[in-house]
Amino acid sequence: MNNTRRKILDELVERLEEVKARLEEVRQDEEESYDNLPEAFQEGSRGERMQEAISRMEDAFEAIDGLTEARE
Repeated sequence: MNNTRRKILDELVERLEEVKARLEEVRQDEEESYDNLPEAFQEGSRGERMQEAISRMEDAFEAIDGLTEARE
């Protein structure tokens, strides 16, 4: 790989790391919101939607993590 492509790849990995950090912040906020819901809401459709969103964010985080680790 030449220096130009390596530099572009390094910049992309840096951006992915930033996205990963922000995604983790949002996931933590959503999880905290879920934890603060009354149990009846946690077990209802709202809680299920929140859990699904948390799960998708975790999947996305892991996917990005795999991409950035592959570069190292």
